[in-house]
Amino acid sequence: MTTDTTGTVARDGDSRPGGPADSPFIRACRRRPVPHTPVWFMRQAGRSLPEYREIRASVPMLESCRRPDLVTEITLQPVRRHGVDAAILFSDIVVPVAAAGIDLDIVPGTGPVVAEPIRTAADVERIRLITLDDVSYVDEAVRQLVVELGDTPLIGFAGAPFTLASYLVEGGPSRTHAKTKALMYGDPELWHALCARLAEVTLAFLRVQIEAGVSAVQLFDSWAGALSEADYRRLVLPHSTTVLSGLVDAGVPRIHFGVGTAELLGAMGEAGADVVGVDWRTPLDVATGRIGADKAVQGNLDPCVLLAPWPVVEAEVRRILEQGRAAPGHVFNLGHGVLPETDPEVLTRVVALVHELSSRRADQG
Repeated sequence: MTTDTTGTVARDGDSRPGGPADSPFIRACRRRPVPHTPVWFMRQAGRSLPEYREIRASVPMLESCRRPDLVTEITLQPVRRHGVDAAILFSDIVVPVAAAGIDLDIVPGTGPVVAEPIRTAADVERIRLITLDDVSYVDEAVRQLVVELGDTPLIGFAGAPFTLASYLVEGGPSRTHAKTKALMYGDPELWHALCARLAEVTLAFLRVQIEAGVSAVQLFDSWAGALSEADYRRLVLPHSTTVLSGLVDAGVPRIHFGVGTAELLGAMGEAGADVVGVDWRTPLDVATGRIGADKAVQGNLDPCVLLAPWPVVEAEVRRILEQGRAAPGHVFNLGHGVLPETDPEVLTRVVALVHELSSRRADQG
């Protein structure tokens, strides 16, 4: 018998009924039958919600990520409002690297800005490994949320080594990732040293969340789509694999997501995830063919569709549910994050529609 960290006990791979481990979200991640297709939204905890904007009006982003009371409240807001099938921890992908000693700030309207970008081996050495004490606020928030959420699973998350490295090398967001690629191609030894260190930090950060009680984790490689498949396999895949394979004994589903990754889906699936997130550019049935029948898929409504009239939204939801049937498990989501100008009521209606359509299909056989 093995303990499942989602809060139930598993025997021979089957969870006992009840609790987050038996939720539609976790069942879909594990490619098991579900009563309805589960749905949650990336960036659902924030930006489009007036209650979120009210809380954040006078609190900087990094501070809000370090206050368990705010993390708990913001994480719960979309669950209360939309009735989604999973919550995702409110945080930011740079939280662990800040905890590891990197001087950075999240600048409104810009994103993460690094005071001293990584350029040398000495710079890599400045990134120290993190412990529970460095991110105790995350541990506290997760433990509070697990109690508050009850049977609703909580998703933990972290940024993948490539995306974190890109921020640290560029000094902030970049459209071309020119400095990142110059380092990758010009000094691959230093590049691998940087990514190896970030993989250790990321793995430690996710383990803190898992030990505190999250039911699943998602590894965001937001900028991986900037790479060719050959470069991804040679320079990125080994480090993402370090993270995901390092959690194989953790007892929780692992989700891997990137943007613009149509040509990388097969390789991303090889990194060790149970679920591969798909952005809106690739139909889910096509993505399933690339990823393989041993992985569930997540996605993939274009966030901009939510700004269209409701009949358009409904048609797209129906299409994605139909294409998702090709996969052995499907978690409905957007192909990237919720846009700030999205009407929250539309998100609520999408959740209800996904549940209605998929429940009807399940009832029919």
